[in-house]
Amino acid sequence: MKVAVAQISCSLGDAEANLLKVRDFSRRAKEAGGELIVFPEMTDTGYSMPVIQKHAAPWTSGFVPDLQRIAKDFSIAIVSGVSERDNAACIYNTQVLVDSDGNTAAKYRKTHLYAVAPVEEQTCFAPGNAFESFTFGRLRFGFSICYDLRFPEMYRKLVTQQNVEAFIISSAWPFPRVEHFRTLAMARAIENQSYVIASNRVGKDDDLWFCGSSAIIDPRGVMISAASADREELIHADVSEELVVSVRRRVKSLAHRRPELYD
Repeated sequence: MKVAVAQISCSLGDAEANLLKVRDFSRRAKEAGGELIVFPEMTDTGYSMPVIQKHAAPWTSGFVPDLQRIAKDFSIAIVSGVSERDNAACIYNTQVLVDSDGNTAAKYRKTHLYAVAPVEEQTCFAPGNAFESFTFGRLRFGFSICYDLRFPEMYRKLVTQQNVEAFIISSAWPFPRVEHFRTLAMARAIENQSYVIASNRVGKDDDLWFCGSSAIIDPRGVMISAASADREELIHADVSEELVVSVRRRVKSLAHRRPELYD
């Protein structure tokens, strides 16, 4: 199965402009043979807390129904970071999966909020309280968003309790910590013998410059497709259940865990 990653910039508060970009990259991914395309964090609004608070909308209108139309038009599944206004006072930083028939098939609400100045996500978002995964093709995929990458316990739990074989990361990771992004993504792949499919932003929102470096990493820790640090790109690669099974069978590190020692 071929998966694609869209590394894009976003227009702050301009959902229509961002949707045009989603449509263009989805079309290109489909033409390249992609069955699933992953977009960054907060693709609908851009990554600015005041802008998100102003523009976040319920999923019955706006960005998500348009995502559904795009997925159906091109017969491609889409994972995207989006704002999710649950009620007048509650907004979640969410990933949504829209399948190739245009149905909203799964979602994940970011559990680890980046509560560090000047961003302070907790001033805008409510935290999610559950880890989520979904099956697509013959692989089990786990959701995660940006700052989640710093919490290895989350990824290990997705593997050991939800049988995940590939992690999808939608991110708006800034330049000062670009090496953290690259290193942590590689570590999550190696330690869990799982694919990492990471879509990160480029461009600038407010005072934040984003570091790109989107990547697809295989369960051996091999970078099989990678993007630049500073320009919009579409990358793609083939992923397979067989490789996950082979790697885990060869070195049975997951089976060699001693969880009784870890609490």
